[in-house]
Amino acid sequence: MERGLIIFLNGTSSSGKTSIAMEMKNQGDIPFHHLSVDQFLHNYDQFIDTTYPDMKPTREVEHHVMTDILFDPINSLYCATIKLFTEMGLNVILDTVISNDKWFNGFYDLLSDYPILFVGVQCSKEELTRREQSRGDREIGLAHSQFDYIYSYDEYDLEVNTEELSSAACAEKILSYMKSDQEYLAFKKLSRREVKTP
Repeated sequence: MERGLIIFLNGTSSSGKTSIAMEMKNQGDIPFHHLSVDQFLHNYDQFIDTTYPDMKPTREVEHHVMTDILFDPINSLYCATIKLFTEMGLNVILDTVISNDKWFNGFYDLLSDYPILFVGVQCSKEELTRREQSRGDREIGLAHSQFDYIYSYDEYDLEVNTEELSSAACAEKILSYMKSDQEYLAFKKLSRREVKTP
């Protein structure tokens, strides 16, 4: 079976990845599955709360601490799901923020041999801050903290700028690239990153 394509939208929080993904899903020409790591985290919380409340800690743990503890196994499940979908011949839009070398290496080790269209979703720091403030559901400064790492890659198959183009126009640009039958080589040119130990 031919493997499905992974659309890796690389951008910070609030850069517009989810909006582009939804436009790509809704266009109706090429079928896509949108896999967001936020959905995995949210669904895990709901699953534990409603189905297995005894699995929760015996004392309250701050949300950010709990998220840090859970993210590694949930991220592993997320990556394994992407791999399963593409092996079934399904096209997947990857919607996550890979913001450190450990997570990047895990993703790279599992999926680098799969067909990946590596798309840089660009947005300025000023616009990211404005979006965080207007959305109200993001920590102010989160995108800034991710910015230098996320945009440290120097090569993409394709780049879109969500300040210059609407989500629909960004999606159309990606779809046009796919239909052009160009090769997807940028992600394969990357390599594992050296993880620095404290």
